[in-house]
Amino acid sequence: MKTCYRLLLVDDHTLIRKGLRLLMASWEGFEVVGEASNGQEAIELALELRPNIVLMDIYMPRMNGLEATRRLKALLPEVKVVILTVADDDEAFRAALEVGAEGYLLKTVEPQHLYYLLQEVARGEVPLAAALTKKILPQLKATEKSDPLSPREKEVLTLVAQGLSNREIAGRLFLSENTVKNHLRSILEKLQTKNRQQAVHYALQQGLVKLKE
Repeated sequence: MKTCYRLLLVDDHTLIRKGLRLLMASWEGFEVVGEASNGQEAIELALELRPNIVLMDIYMPRMNGLEATRRLKALLPEVKVVILTVADDDEAFRAALEVGAEGYLLKTVEPQHLYYLLQEVARGEVPLAAALTKKILPQLKATEKSDPLSPREKEVLTLVAQGLSNREIAGRLFLSENTVKNHLRSILEKLQTKNRQQAVHYALQQGLVKLKE
């Protein structure tokens, strides 16, 4: 029997929600189990319905999608949140990843592409809007020349070097466990290392992080 992933749609526009529900009705492996019109309602429904994936808009009344994602990941860390928005600015993009979203997609995405991207999310991958990654990548490369790791990434890697688990790091830094995983994924990519042990060894060798005496 094939796995069927439960979807919760969150958008303050009824037309968008109904359109997505109609579109997804024919998707194999996915089932829309609920709809919410704001962030607060999304959290309440997620606690009740326990979806596998939440498709979340950003700009909504009562509670925006970023704050809703932050709270939802704290309450239900196993639920995967994908931002689906018109916001194509890098500030919102970075904020979404910081609060623990597993993906960031623009509403201009083609329906069939959305289907494939949600399959990636179900497999544990992190799909991102191509237009935004292309815009942000040069900025990252420019900063990486002098110091590849952000202050937060250094904090995470320092705690890894001290032997803390992802869950312990999340508790120490007041982050979701998924956000810690995102930081570690970014660290491995920036340092071009295969695992956390290699990353720690390289960072200590290069003086990027230091262990307290």
